[in-house]
Amino acid sequence: MNTLQNLLTGLVALIHCYIMVLETFLWKTAYGMKTFQLTPERAEMTGVMAQNQGVYNGLLAAGLIWSFFIASREWKRNVRIFFLLSVFAVGLVGAYTAMVKILFIQSLPAFLALVAVYFSARRNAA
Repeated sequence: MNTLQNLLTGLVALIHCYIMVLETFLWKTAYGMKTFQLTPERAEMTGVMAQNQGVYNGLLAAGLIWSFFIASREWKRNVRIFFLLSVFAVGLVGAYTAMVKILFIQSLPAFLALVAVYFSARRNAA
């Protein structure tokens, strides 16, 4: 189960690194506009907001990556849970306010990683 939680947490971190790059650097490119279904005018109007969102997504990824380098099992679990819950919550808000597919891109992987962390912690406690 440790391997599964590490793989799922790593996947969530990679997803958020990818989103950070899209929002921070590629928002106004053809690829970014296609990904987020934007017109050039809308991309231009929302570019600063997208960069801000990108920074938040980068910080979520950084927190998850940080969890791989924490020596204490308890702190590793706590930091990982905090950032995975944050990703899950942000995904729910994004699904409600922007696009439903965000629920599957962000919240579902975070939820699966949280389940793996939970069962890994239970297994290690036994």
